[in-house]
Amino acid sequence: MDVEETRLPGIGLRHDLVTAQGRRVGIISQRNGARHVVLYDERDPDATAATIELTAEESEVVAELLGAPRITERLSRLREQVESLATEGIPIEPGSPYVAATLGDAAIRTRTGASVVAVVRGEQMIASPTPDFRFHAEDRLVVVGTSDGVAAVGALLNPR
Repeated sequence: MDVEETRLPGIGLRHDLVTAQGRRVGIISQRNGARHVVLYDERDPDATAATIELTAEESEVVAELLGAPRITERLSRLREQVESLATEGIPIEPGSPYVAATLGDAAIRTRTGASVVAVVRGEQMIASPTPDFRFHAEDRLVVVGTSDGVAAVGALLNPR
């Protein structure tokens, strides 16, 4: 799928794409975090049929809803392409010393060589958590690395 990117000086960026059904959709990303979803007129691709403004928080929720299945799909494809790659969902058990710690505090990548690519919290998937992401008991970390690295993450987070 082709995505056109257009710089909007003083505003931000606009990304446009055409869906499989031939509808042209745009996303305007403003510097202040606001996003506008633009649905172009079917008869005149330069005219706007509808625009929806989303706050930064709303945009994040929509991105998570649309992006979570894609991350899972990409991990599956990546695992098929790289034989030695291991992926596992590792829970933060209630007694873990990392309950309420941040991803940065845990230094998982530095200590194990494996990476946390997402965190599942209840029904929510948080993709690409940042170093200030704080763990809760029963979060499930989606970890990618070698088999030894992934096992080391489990031992680090939930020592016995």
